[in-house]
Amino acid sequence: MADRVTVIGWDGSPLTAAARSALSAATLVAGAAHHLELPEVPPGAERVRLGSVGLAARRIAGHRGTAVVLADGDPGFFGVVRTLRAPEHGLEVEVVPAVSSVAAAFARAGMPWDDARVVVAHQRTLRRAVNVCRAHPKVAVLTSPGAGPAELALLLDGVHRTFVVCEELGTTREQVSVLTSDKAADHTWRDPNVVLVIGGGGGTGASVAPWLMGHDPGAASVRGWAEQSGEYDSDGRPDIAQDPTLRAVQLARLGPRSGDLVWDVGSSGGAFAVEAARFGAAVLAIDANPVAHTVAEAAARRHGVLLQTVTGRAPHVLESLPEPDVVRIGAGGVPVVTACADRRPERIAAHATTRDEAEAIGSALTAGGYAVETVLLQTVGLDPADWTERERSVVFLLTGRRTTGAP
Repeated sequence: MADRVTVIGWDGSPLTAAARSALSAATLVAGAAHHLELPEVPPGAERVRLGSVGLAARRIAGHRGTAVVLADGDPGFFGVVRTLRAPEHGLEVEVVPAVSSVAAAFARAGMPWDDARVVVAHQRTLRRAVNVCRAHPKVAVLTSPGAGPAELALLLDGVHRTFVVCEELGTTREQVSVLTSDKAADHTWRDPNVVLVIGGGGGTGASVAPWLMGHDPGAASVRGWAEQSGEYDSDGRPDIAQDPTLRAVQLARLGPRSGDLVWDVGSSGGAFAVEAARFGAAVLAIDANPVAHTVAEAAARRHGVLLQTVTGRAPHVLESLPEPDVVRIGAGGVPVVTACADRRPERIAAHATTRDEAEAIGSALTAGGYAVETVLLQTVGLDPADWTERERSVVFLLTGRRTTGAP
């Protein structure tokens, strides 16, 4: 094992005295091509091109001598330190940090970033990174080949954002470009780059000093979940799907979270859509009634969250939508349930007011490859003055969980 391992962050500025001292004593230096060309790298040191960090870690673990790993930005922030310290490698490291590429990108843009979300986009995580960009008004995306500005823009189709693309930060080829997201797919971008994805509103307009890193939707919302329908304006349609107790259980069963895309099919006044967005998920509120979208958008503004409204009648309007992670079905019956199951979300929640309808929906979910849980929810509102009944709601709730290995 290496006698000493030092990880040095580099942001394009001159190396610190501590970094130069560690490099001068190194017998092995690992880094990208531009790191290995630095004049401070000892001529006699073994040089390891840093492609796979795991492979480099194994080389370092087997090296007898002093090793240095060079990395862009702060190596402890979504960087190589995590891999090098993994138990399978057994490496203890000293870290000489630098300004992170995210901090540098926001500095170039002249913007604060304590209210930003930061995500890493690889080909396997690109869709979830895009969903975070849908759900939050300020996101920094650390990109990778095949998951860069053009790919982000293509998957954000229909969602307007401003992109600040920072290419090769800290180098002589650094370039910062500001453009709208619909234009980003038409360019060829150089790696590495950081993309700041800005826009969509989502704030209340209040100038409040943040206390928590990242966008906090809860700061603009009332305390609690599944508020009474009075907290959300009505679009004029009586709808048991908006019952607060039913909504609370649907939220619990579906578990929307950051990186998810939620379909709220038959969103009505947007009560479920807004509360799913408060959990950090990206939400498509889908309804055939334009009035419903006006109501839902107003509720989203009051609660400081983002959602995208889609006008059209399900199931046909669903065909062109991006892939969902979880789906809540507020209207449409079996045809909509079948269409949603065909898109293979992890979970689907639907409801019925009669046993026959519940059996039909349950059969459609089972046929689609879902394990189905069915419960009968009954709520009775009481007047505490004399304990008389004010209102009663009875509804079947069906939750489908995608089974492993289902087609």
